[in-house]
Amino acid sequence: MKFRCALLDDYQSVATTLADWSSLADEVDVVSYQEHFADEDALATALADFDIIVTLRERVPFPATLLARLPRLRLLIASGMRNSVIDYAAAEHHGVTVCGTASASTPPVELAWALLLGLARGLVAEANSLRTGGPWQSTVGADLHGRRLGLLGLGKIGSRVAAVGLAFGMDVCAWSQNLTKERADEVGVTLAASKQELLATSDFVSVHLALGDRTRGLIGADELALMRPTAYLVNTSRAAIVDQDALLAALRAGTLAGAATDVFDTEPLPADHPMRTAPRLLATPHLGYVSDANYRTYYGHAVEDIRAYLDGTPIRRLGGAA
Repeated sequence: MKFRCALLDDYQSVATTLADWSSLADEVDVVSYQEHFADEDALATALADFDIIVTLRERVPFPATLLARLPRLRLLIASGMRNSVIDYAAAEHHGVTVCGTASASTPPVELAWALLLGLARGLVAEANSLRTGGPWQSTVGADLHGRRLGLLGLGKIGSRVAAVGLAFGMDVCAWSQNLTKERADEVGVTLAASKQELLATSDFVSVHLALGDRTRGLIGADELALMRPTAYLVNTSRAAIVDQDALLAALRAGTLAGAATDVFDTEPLPADHPMRTAPRLLATPHLGYVSDANYRTYYGHAVEDIRAYLDGTPIRRLGGAA
């Protein structure tokens, strides 16, 4: 009997075409799901008969309650080598091996700059106006050269964002709780004295931190109030790092020039979510890692993970699952 493999959240229907699954054809039946399962009951019902599940990033949580309802599951593959929504202890308890894939940091860097430039030059408003016969030029763009770019986080992604800012001739500074002057000097940026100082002095602030206990709610109403009314905030990291209600209030009040976000508290975003209609907001549907090369890596490595598991030698294991 063949193994059954479910590919979750294949919105673009590309999971089976961006990798060569033919090496598994004799042993594995692959089913791609384009729709997102909104709750645990729907997931448990749809996935009960699958031995293998491939999930993208952290779109779908796998808590102990769900894992207990998937009796056939033996292999769970998550794109990337870090996933905070999988209960690894529960996976081990139920005999589920958890594996990951490589993931490039360049796609989110590129999207962060697409969003920042889109905000700075009013690209969406101007493009829409041109297409609909609106006014010819209705915005005045914000300059980048000579302006301060504040980065919250200077890891793999943040440091690459910094390099682009420096190429634009920006004054780049950075802050995180563990950031040292030596690391800032290595990247060629200024170490901000504090989070507050970075927010108060930056013309553009971009978030590049991992979500954890110390970063959840890191930017709330008090922090947003420190930012200049001409400043812009970009978040391509995790929604929970920025208090969503506080951000909406600041955008509605006009205390920020604008914001861009690629991440949301609920994904996919409900049709009536206030983020869909917030003023001064450029929003994209979590595209940070969605690129041709990254998807080829994700699904190509998923095939490798499955092959290795079937051969009894699992690779790229996460969380110590057995």
